[in-house]
Amino acid sequence: MQTKLIKTGLSVALLTALMACQPKPEQQASDTQSAQEDIRVTYPVTAKGDVIDTYFGQQVADPYRWLEDDRSAETEAWVKAQNEVTQDYLAQIPYRSDIASLVRDLINYERVSAPFKEGDYTYFYKNDGLQNQSVVYRQKEGGEPEVFIDPNQFSEDGTVSLAGLAFSEDGSLASYQTSTGGSDWREVYVINTDTMEQVGEPLQDVKFSGMSWYKNEGFYYSSYDKPEGSELSEKTDQHKLYYHQIGTPQSADIKVFGHTDAEKHRYVGSQVSDDGRFLLVSAAESTSGNKAFLKDLEQPDSGWKTVKADLGADVYMLTNKGDTLYLVTNHEAPNTKVVTVSASAPGVENWQDLIAETDSVLVPSTAGGFIFAEYMVDAISKVYQYDLDGNQVRTIELPGLGNAGSFGGKADDTQTYYTFTNYTTPTTIYSLDIAEGKSALFNKPEIAFDGSQFVSEQVFFNSKDGTRVPMIITHHKDTVLDGKNPTLLYGYGGFNISLSPRFSSTVAAWLELGGIYAVPNIRGGGEYGKAWHNAGTQMQKQNVFDDFIAAAEFLIDKQYTSSQYLALRGGSNGGLLVGAVMTQRPELAQVALPAVGVLDMLRYHTFTAGAGWAYDYGTSEQSEEMFEYLKGYSPVHNVKPIAYPATMVTTADHDDRVVPAHSFKFAATLQEYQQGSNPTLIRIETDAGHGAGTPTSKVIEQTADLYGFTLWNMGIKTLDK
Repeated sequence: MQTKLIKTGLSVALLTALMACQPKPEQQASDTQSAQEDIRVTYPVTAKGDVIDTYFGQQVADPYRWLEDDRSAETEAWVKAQNEVTQDYLAQIPYRSDIASLVRDLINYERVSAPFKEGDYTYFYKNDGLQNQSVVYRQKEGGEPEVFIDPNQFSEDGTVSLAGLAFSEDGSLASYQTSTGGSDWREVYVINTDTMEQVGEPLQDVKFSGMSWYKNEGFYYSSYDKPEGSELSEKTDQHKLYYHQIGTPQSADIKVFGHTDAEKHRYVGSQVSDDGRFLLVSAAESTSGNKAFLKDLEQPDSGWKTVKADLGADVYMLTNKGDTLYLVTNHEAPNTKVVTVSASAPGVENWQDLIAETDSVLVPSTAGGFIFAEYMVDAISKVYQYDLDGNQVRTIELPGLGNAGSFGGKADDTQTYYTFTNYTTPTTIYSLDIAEGKSALFNKPEIAFDGSQFVSEQVFFNSKDGTRVPMIITHHKDTVLDGKNPTLLYGYGGFNISLSPRFSSTVAAWLELGGIYAVPNIRGGGEYGKAWHNAGTQMQKQNVFDDFIAAAEFLIDKQYTSSQYLALRGGSNGGLLVGAVMTQRPELAQVALPAVGVLDMLRYHTFTAGAGWAYDYGTSEQSEEMFEYLKGYSPVHNVKPIAYPATMVTTADHDDRVVPAHSFKFAATLQEYQQGSNPTLIRIETDAGHGAGTPTSKVIEQTADLYGFTLWNMGIKTLDK
C-alpha cells in the first residue's frame, strides 16, 4: 500500500498504524540497527588544531577552537558540508514530507492574542494560520479591524520579525523593534499611529532592551557598544541606558545610566511608572539578582535614590499610586511577594509587605486598579484578585487545570483579558469583568486537533537524592503502556524559568503520531521558587541532570516507554541538559536532540552576554573547584570513544545568544568519537537565531526533520502499512 499519513483527527487509526510497524521486544536491537544502516553517513572531515588552554595548572585541549570564528571561510565551508550531509540523510526518510503535512495542518489555524487598549484603539496580534509572522491589528469601538503592522512585509522569507512594540502615553506614537535573522541586535522604528508615517530615522544596534515611554515625548532603551569583532559572538558586558527624545537623532540620545567604568552591569533595564512620574532602573551582573534605583521625573535635576543596593535578590515595579510604589521582589521571600514603599524613602529597610509570600510562587500583574496574583501550584495556575490595600477580593475561577496568564491593563480599564492553555487545549482567551469577577469566552480557536482524545496527567517521582519532582505526561487516551511508545522527554532546568502546561501545534503533531510527551519540572527552574532554582545552580547543577535522568527512568519503569523508544529534547540551557545527560548516560535513550545548547562550559562566558549566566553556572575562571566541576559535566569535554544515541544537534547561524560554536564543537567531537552505528548529525538553520521570531515555514521544516529523524532511529520505517 502506498505510504499515506492519516489526517489529523484520526488519532486512533494513526496510533494503530504506528504501533503495528514497531518491532517486537526481541527484534528491537536488530531492527533499530537495520533502520539506521539503511541510510549510510559519511561525515565531512573536521580539521583538528593544537589549541591548549591552561586552567589552574591543568592543560585542556580545544582542537575545534577554529569553529568559533563565525566569519571565517573555513567555518562557512564546514557548515555547508555538514548541512549537505544532514539534508541528504533526512531526504531519505520516506515519511518526512508526510510529517510536514501533518504539522502544517495542525499549525494552520487562526491564532489571536489577548487584546489591549492604547489611545482610541484596541490592538491585538493575529496569525491566519500559515503566515510566517503574526500581524498586529487594531480597531476602534464598533469599527472593523485593520492592519496596524504586518511583519510579513519586512522581508520576503519572513526572517525579519517584530521583536517588541510599545506606545506613548496617549497612544499617538508607537515604537517597535525588528530582528533580522533572529539576531538579538535590533532596530527601533517610531511611527505616528494616526498617519502611520515614520518619525525620524530608526535607532540602530539596540540589544536586550525594552522601550519605556515617558509621556509622549520619548522613551528609554538599553544597549551595548557595538563590538569591533563579530557582532554575533564578541563579548558584550556593559549595558547602558539611553533616553531618546522624539524628533532628535540617535547621536543626541541622553546617557542615563551605566556609562562609567566604575562599575559594569551586563543587564540594565528601565520602567516608567504608569503615571509617568517615576523611572526605576534595574542594574544586574547576571540573570538573577539586581540593584534598583529611582528617579522622580517631575524633578529632573534630582539625583538617584537607592531602592536596593545589592544583587542578592530581584525587584521590579508593579505599579504606583501617587507617592506609593508597589514592588515585586524575592528579597527574603524565595516564592516572591508584593511590597509597598514611599518613593521619598524607597530603600529595602522601609518596605512593607502587601501580599506576603506563600508556599507557592507568585506572578502578579495589575489592571483596573487591582492586582491579579497568579500562583503556580505544582506548575498549575491559580489566580486571586486583590485591591491595592492588599485585601483579597476573590478567587478567579479558571476553566480547568492549566496555565493562565496575560492578566493586565491600564488603571482605568473595566475589563481585562487572560489566556488559558494546557497541553491539549489551544490557547483560549477569556474576558474578565474586573468589578464582578465574571469570565466570558472571548476567542476559542478552531483547530484540526481533538483534545478530548488525549489526556494529561501529573505524576511525581523521586530523584537520585530523594527530591520529589513533578512531571506532566500527555498521550492518547487509548495508549497502552507496554514500553513501546515513542516518547519525547523535554526539559529545561535553569534560570528560574518554569515549564507550565501550554499548547503547541508541534507537540500536538507528536501526539497525533502516537507519541507520548513528558515534561518534568526539574530543579533549576522556578516552579517552586528561588530555592528550587538555586538547587540547580553552580555546584548543584548535577541535580538538574539527575532529575532528568530520574524522569526517564520513571517513564521506563512504568512502561510508558523504553530506552529504545525514548528521545531526549531541550533547547538553550535545555540543550546543555540533553548534552550532559547523553554523555553521562549514553544508554538511557535512543535519540538525543540538543538544540542551540550551551555545550562548552569552560568558554561559554567569553561569548556575547554569556558572562551574565554565571549565577547559574559559575565560570571556569572563578576557582579551581568550579573549573573542575564544570569540566566534569561540560558536554564538549566529556565525549568518549563509546556508543552514543542517534543525535541531531540543531543550531542557527545568527544565534548571538548561545553562539553556534557550542553546537559546532560538540557535533564535531561526537562525530570523532561515536563508536556505535547511530548517526551524529548537525542541522544548522540559516538566517535564524536563538528561536524567537522563527518563521512558520521554518518551524514546519524543523519539526518534520526532528520527528522524522527521531522515529526513523527508533526503528519505525513507515507510518502506514
